[in-house]
Amino acid sequence: MNVLQTELLTFLPAPILRFDQSLFHKINGEWTNSFLDFTLPFVREPFFWAPLYIFLGLFALLNFKGKGIWWVLAFLILVMVSDFTSSSVIKEAFFRLRPCRDPEMAGQVRFIVKYCPVSSSFVSSHAVNHFAISTFIFATFRKPLSNWWALILLWAALVCYAQVYVGVHYPVDVLAGGLFGVFLGGLTATIFNRLVKLHVES
Repeated sequence: MNVLQTELLTFLPAPILRFDQSLFHKINGEWTNSFLDFTLPFVREPFFWAPLYIFLGLFALLNFKGKGIWWVLAFLILVMVSDFTSSSVIKEAFFRLRPCRDPEMAGQVRFIVKYCPVSSSFVSSHAVNHFAISTFIFATFRKPLSNWWALILLWAALVCYAQVYVGVHYPVDVLAGGLFGVFLGGLTATIFNRLVKLHVES
C-alpha cells in the first residue's frame, strides 16, 4: 500500500460494510449459474465492449457530420479524464483489498477469471469509465435522437455487476464508481450540449 494512501475501511460505517459483504456473497456466491459463469467474464473485457464504442463514434460522425467530430473529441477526453481520476487519483488516495486478494475472504470468493489486480478495489475503474461514457452518450443523443438511449445505462450496469460476480470488486466499489461516473459523464455532456447542439444532418 502506498504510504500516502488511506485505508478506506476506516471511513466506512460497520452497517455499510456488513451490507456490502452480504450483497457481495449473494452476487458472487449465491445468485449464480453456468450461463453467467460463462458470459460475465467476457463482458468485462475490452474486446467485448470496445466495438460498441467504436461503432458509436462512427455513428456520431455519420449522423452529425462536422459536429460529430466534436462529439468524438469530447468522448475521448471524457474517457481519459474518467480513467485518470479513478485509477491515478481515487485509487491512490484510498486503499481497499480486492475480495480476491483479501486473506479474510479466503475460501469465500468464487474467483472465475484468470487475474486479480493488485490495485485498490476502490473505486472500480470499470464502473467509473462505463457510467461516464453511458451517461454522456444518453445525455447528448437523447434530444436529437431518442430517449431510448437511456438503455445504454443498462450496459454500464451489466459491466459493474460482472465485476462483483467474478470476484474482483465489492458492491460499494462499483456503486461509488458508477455514481462518480454519472457525475463526470453528466458534467461533460452539459458542457458539450451548451457549446455544440447536435442535430441529425441529412
